[in-house]
Amino acid sequence: MSAAGSSGWFCYLLACADGTLYAGITTALERRLAAHNAGAASKYTRGRRPVRLVWAEPCADRAAASRREAAIKALPRALKLALGQGRLPTPRPAARRPPRRRAGASAPGPAPAR
Repeated sequence: MSAAGSSGWFCYLLACADGTLYAGITTALERRLAAHNAGAASKYTRGRRPVRLVWAEPCADRAAASRREAAIKALPRALKLALGQGRLPTPRPAARRPPRRRAGASAPGPAPAR
């Protein structure tokens, strides 16, 4: 999964030596992977080396990469593993749901007259 010469943001998934998974974002995949394996990228992966890149996706900008990272982190482990094996389509962030109304709250309408 080389991205040499690519620019822009990426969301990625790493497999750590202890079997755990790590999701992150970067603008330089190869440099970030090297930093993870050198123990200089994140506290989480520092003690779980070596790590290997199992999935990466280009994103339009930092905000999109952060949203994708959050969506990946919200997936159950089995789906993350399937994503890393190419068995799942690229996950998309869930659509925002309108806030729930509290029990007993009335529907929005005109304000009562005073």
